[in-house]
Amino acid sequence: MFSRILLLTFTLWAVHFTCFAQQKSFKVFQLNIWHEGTSVPKGYDAIVNEIIDKDADVVLLSEVNNKGGVDFVSTLLKDLKEKGHTYNGISNEPTVDVATISKYPILEQNTLYDKENRQGQVLKTKINIHNHPAIFYSVHLDYTNYACYLPRGYDGVTWKKMDNPITGAQEILTANRKSKRDEAIADLIADAAKESTKHSIIIGGDFNEPSHLDWIEANKNLYDRRGAVVPWDCSVMLYAAGYKDAFRIQYPNPLSHPGFTYPSFNPDVPTSKLAWAPEADDRDRIDYIYFKSTNKKLKLEDIKIVGPESTVRYAQKQEKDSEDKFLLPKGVWPTDHKGLLATFSIK
Repeated sequence: MFSRILLLTFTLWAVHFTCFAQQKSFKVFQLNIWHEGTSVPKGYDAIVNEIIDKDADVVLLSEVNNKGGVDFVSTLLKDLKEKGHTYNGISNEPTVDVATISKYPILEQNTLYDKENRQGQVLKTKINIHNHPAIFYSVHLDYTNYACYLPRGYDGVTWKKMDNPITGAQEILTANRKSKRDEAIADLIADAAKESTKHSIIIGGDFNEPSHLDWIEANKNLYDRRGAVVPWDCSVMLYAAGYKDAFRIQYPNPLSHPGFTYPSFNPDVPTSKLAWAPEADDRDRIDYIYFKSTNKKLKLEDIKIVGPESTVRYAQKQEKDSEDKFLLPKGVWPTDHKGLLATFSIK
């Protein structure tokens, strides 16, 4: 009898250990780097240091401009390698301001927009992670027609103060759809739908648009929204297509965890350069990591905001006023956005 119990115990332990061993994790770091860090003193060095410090397996970057004709991706890979960290990447076209670098080999990469008709960047990258096929879309969507300014009394095209705020959801959405953000997301969704269901899909970047999960009835009178409840297009489209907002999966309550990513306070930059609506509380969550795994092999384990705890409201530094959890900068913070670091596991 004892030997049978011992055998059963050993078998259960072996099964548990095998399942655990088959589940491997990887990290994704998303960050708008504000013109390659050039807007902040020593900002480029800070980008390198942040990538090393956060030790992500895949890094999705926005505002890669190849300034002065210098290839940003190849320069970044060289500087990371000189510090003992090897990443892979493919230099992007001069007109594409997003990039993806990875500790794993990049199998294929291409841009996903019509250069003549799209304002907004989407870069598609195929990577095998732990022998699991994954597709990453690094995005930086159209910044014009920034309609979340309208209820705050600012024009989303000129960024000038208006005589009266606009608070009607339909009027806000009409203005929002003058941007190319919804077209870019529609293209992305259509492209991903053509891929095999064995692929997991991860989307990360600066969307320049809030989420329908954030502008809800419960907080409609906060953050100078003046009663506006808005089903923002890009997030609604992604959810309808089966994608999940990683931050809202882990922190579903936007009252306790608003997750603001813009504007971020930066101690090395005058506050006037961080505030586009100086007489408003224009804080919003506009940087995201979305994911979808039709084969259910991909699971979100953790996500945190990366950057200073402080934000900017009414053109002044605002100390932390939420329950959000932060991974603080290693030193200089290179941007006016906050980033995201997500940990996923693959079964």
